[in-house]
Amino acid sequence: MRKWWFIPWKQAEPDQNESQDGWRTLVQRRISSNVDHLRPQRWNWYALVHPLDRVVERQAPKPLELQQVRGLRYFWLDGIFATISENFYLGFVALFALAYGASNGQVGWLTAVANLMGAIALFPGAQVLERFEKRKPVVVWTGGGFARLMLLGLAFVPFLVPDAQWAILAIILLNGVRAFMGNFSNPAWTSMVADLVPNAMRGRYFGSRNLTMGVAALLVAPLAGWLIRIGNGWQGMDLFGFQTIFLLAFATGVVSTLSFNRIPEPTSPITVPKGQPSGQILQVLRDSPGFLGLVISSFVWNVSIQIAGPFFNVYLVNEFGTSAATIGLLAGVSSASALFGQLFFGRAMDRKGALWVQIFSGLSIPLLPFFWLFVTAPWQVALINIWGGFMWAGYGLSNFSLLLELTPDEQRPRAVALYQTSVFAAAVLGPLLGGYLADVVGYHLIFGLSCIGRLIGIVGFIWLSAGPARRSGKGIPADVV
Repeated sequence: MRKWWFIPWKQAEPDQNESQDGWRTLVQRRISSNVDHLRPQRWNWYALVHPLDRVVERQAPKPLELQQVRGLRYFWLDGIFATISENFYLGFVALFALAYGASNGQVGWLTAVANLMGAIALFPGAQVLERFEKRKPVVVWTGGGFARLMLLGLAFVPFLVPDAQWAILAIILLNGVRAFMGNFSNPAWTSMVADLVPNAMRGRYFGSRNLTMGVAALLVAPLAGWLIRIGNGWQGMDLFGFQTIFLLAFATGVVSTLSFNRIPEPTSPITVPKGQPSGQILQVLRDSPGFLGLVISSFVWNVSIQIAGPFFNVYLVNEFGTSAATIGLLAGVSSASALFGQLFFGRAMDRKGALWVQIFSGLSIPLLPFFWLFVTAPWQVALINIWGGFMWAGYGLSNFSLLLELTPDEQRPRAVALYQTSVFAAAVLGPLLGGYLADVVGYHLIFGLSCIGRLIGIVGFIWLSAGPARRSGKGIPADVV
């Protein structure tokens, strides 16, 4: 009786050599199948990504193509590792400069230079995109490549720049180049994401994606603060803790870049013919009701944010002697609260629309700097961060969704560049003004100004952007239109 494992694997009549190859292949496949269950699940890529694919598929109102699921999966993973990278360094660059003895003015310059470089990068990024058309290589090589190399540069500052003042200058420049490269890729990234994530599932998808990113931030920010505390002074290296978090930020950032590189680039619904000036600014403003109001109100809003934003942690360090570990824990509180915000506002945005979420959260956020006027101990900031993390989660979801809805498809790179330029221009002015006032008058003045400016910004949004957008059917659920 012939055994099953000697049956050739080809159905057609093989010659002798082909038959032996077939037997060998069949035996190999049987052996592989028999031992596959012995491999650890962590090495089984399908077992890792299948639950994520199921989550993505359930969020879509209609079945997705395989390429769409694959793209949304890797975009999700990119977001998680990018968040891990950012939370290892973003809140600690200013503290790194403070460790060298930086003044409030120098901290203001640190933020202002980064925002200025980011603003300068936007229109060149849009022009490069129009010239070369492919969006993914622009994102991978600039925001995902050169920008993250600057993190490696920050880690080596203590080795290469012994003088404190020159080290502060190096930190400012490296952070500026990181911001330039990161924002050079922003028009390409936004345009690609708009085509990648279907409009009907944006609320649920970004809500759940941001939720997992929030979990990562919740874990990483306190870990980064703890690593700074135990690392500084190790083996006589006073800043080894900072160097460690910058290296970890670089490593996880590389994983994020590799994940984004696996996304199949979606086709844009409208292509711009070569040789035509794509996205004339006046045409963008005429064809997009509410977009001009969004640009103007965002400028006011972001000036107000940046007047005080870079100095909250500096205030804790200078006024209360708060450690980096405590600041990391406070950031973790904000991230934990943001998890609930992502769940609540993700569903609310699908039911009530991005305009409702933007207005609701935007009217609550001005209270945050007002509460800082009454802080007398670091633990009280945790209460502010609970409210702030929740509300900023909703604002971030709605603001990005509105940006995608209010910009026309064929002119999105230029429109996004215009919007981001106004944001970064505000972010250049705000820290310089805030740093000067903090040195000359005090922190309480900039906290009060931030509160008033945020209120003016959100009222301007309601008046200039929300009304025209609603009349054109933007920012509200499709069943309401």
